[in-house]
Order: sequence, then C-alpha cells, then structure tokens
Amino acid sequence: MLKKTITYKDFNDETVSEDFFFHLSKAELIELEMSHKGGLSASLERIVAAEDGKGIIAEFKNIILSAYGQRSEDGKRFIKNQQLRDEFESTEAYSELFMELVTNTDSAIEFVNGVIPSDMAEEAAKIAAIDLKPVEESVSTVVTQKELVEMAPEDFQEIQKRIASGEVTLEP
Repeated sequence: MLKKTITYKDFNDETVSEDFFFHLSKAELIELEMSHKGGLSASLERIVAAEDGKGIIAEFKNIILSAYGQRSEDGKRFIKNQQLRDEFESTEAYSELFMELVTNTDSAIEFVNGVIPSDMAEEAAKIAAIDLKPVEESVSTVVTQKELVEMAPEDFQEIQKRIASGEVTLEP
C-alpha cells in the first residue's frame, strides 16, 4: 500500500496537504495484466515505444483510479468503489498526482512500485524497467497549471500528449 501526501490548492483557493492511499491487490494486478494483450507491462512498453502520449495518459489514469481507495478504520479492508474514484478524480489532488506521474519518470516508477503488493516484486521490476522518457531540462515550452485549467478541451488533450512526450513541461 502506498500512502501519498499530496499538496494542492482546493476550490476555496486554500493550500491543503492530505494523505491518500493507493493499493492494487494481487487479484487486481492479475486482472490488469490479463486485460492487456501480452500483459500490462508489455502493453506499456508498446505504448512507450510508439510514443503514444494518449495511451500513456490513459494507462496512468487507469492505474491511479484502480489503485485509489480508503482504508477501513480497523485496517482489515481497503475500500474501493466508483463513487470514491469519482470523488477523488474531481479533486485537485488527483490533478496534481496525475501531472506528477506523467511528467516525472522517477515518481511514476515509485508510484507503480508502491501500489503493487510487495511479494510481487518481479512484476514491479518489469514495470519499473520501462523507459518513460523523462522530461528534459532544455524543453522550450512551459505551461502553468492555471493555463491548463483555462484551456479548451481539445487543446488540453493535445497538451497532455506534448507533456507525456516531454515536449512541454508543467510549471505550478
């Protein structure tokens, strides 16, 4: 299980730091693997090799939302359902996490390794071995989070691809 502290501005324009929990059970990991031709890691490798920014973004969204949940008070259950996913996805915390993962290879690898059950390290190693092409320091185009929020939907989709490819960097 991964406990991730995310700092974000809420819709009251207040800076908030909050802990969020992510976990994929062995069963969920197997389902993810089996839902992709050749397995999740092979699918990610194909997407990365094809420089398919849209595919990378879709997979990270799927992984984040599949892993998100809330621990029960007694610690015996990790509760996941569509309502919790929808509520999380509608927060700026989700947006912050998403942007971090698609623009920072180390964070993406750390996240994937953190949500996978510890005794499934071999599978985690396969996923971690994928070269997600980190954003280079010399990138000329910079977009702020404020600009992202104000973009038309079609422009936002295009900029997501450019962020994933490393052509654009995101600035707070």
